[in-house]
Amino acid sequence: MRHSSFVQLRGNEKLAGGFSDWLRGTETSFRSGKGGADVPCGACTACCRSSLFIHINPEETETIRRIPRALLFPAPGLPEGNLFMGYDDNGRCPMLFDDKCSIYEHRPQTCRDYDCRLFAATGVPIDRATQPDIARRVQEWVFKYEAEGSREEHAALQEAAAFLQKNKSLFPQGSLPTHPGRLAILAVRVYRLFANMTAKARDDAAIADAIASLLRATEDRTD
Repeated sequence: MRHSSFVQLRGNEKLAGGFSDWLRGTETSFRSGKGGADVPCGACTACCRSSLFIHINPEETETIRRIPRALLFPAPGLPEGNLFMGYDDNGRCPMLFDDKCSIYEHRPQTCRDYDCRLFAATGVPIDRATQPDIARRVQEWVFKYEAEGSREEHAALQEAAAFLQKNKSLFPQGSLPTHPGRLAILAVRVYRLFANMTAKARDDAAIADAIASLLRATEDRTD
């Protein structure tokens, strides 16, 4: 059956791009560890107004030079030289002026990596009480499907995310991330298990064991 990638947007909906293209790019970014996300933000600055602490690596010397030192503090639990930048009383990044990033060309890598489409793709919820602007933007994203297989990939990714949220008790205590962003990233890392699994093989305990084995193997390769 021929598949059309045409998407008709309604109201405030925003095109997130082709789902499979996004997923491949996201997987490559996670594997490489280099980060970077080409997000069609437009004029949106929701993540700059959502009470987020921004991690800045010690290698980001040009970024550090352009941020007033009073706005930076040592990152707890990380090696010396790693910094955090906080936010003002209204939850806004202190480098945001007239709703624009004043150091955009030299913004932190954390900002370059942030992609709220991750929440739209996985279905992992954003806290609407603390981050209403991001939650609103996530709700607006609409992916197009390049082929029928793209829909199947999306279904597998959402199933992986739902499984991780529902079955935390099947994993050793503390082994699963509690932060929504990290949980969504984990879903991307393990979704292929669900894409390749037959209905008969879907035993929750066995799936949890398979996910744990995959994570251990990944950790061994990065040691």
